[in-house]
Amino acid sequence: METMAARYGGVGKSICREQQQQHGGEGQCYFQMPLHYPRYSREDYEAMPEWQLDRLLSEYGLPATGTLHQKRAFAMGTFLWGAANHH
Repeated sequence: METMAARYGGVGKSICREQQQQHGGEGQCYFQMPLHYPRYSREDYEAMPEWQLDRLLSEYGLPATGTLHQKRAFAMGTFLWGAANHH
């Protein structure tokens, strides 16, 4: 199976850091989408510490900015669909 990678601007997974180290701090950066979709419930997101939300969002190439409440709302809106989002 071919790796799906999208061009990503500067921050992201180790792919970017490795490429920058090899090219003296220059070069293109790529974001590699994780293979699995997160399987957290609404309750999991509501109890999740900020560092874990930051890591989850950055793993999917999403911005981890704003207050803890904003990050939680963004993660739930992004990863919870259908009935799981309306409990």
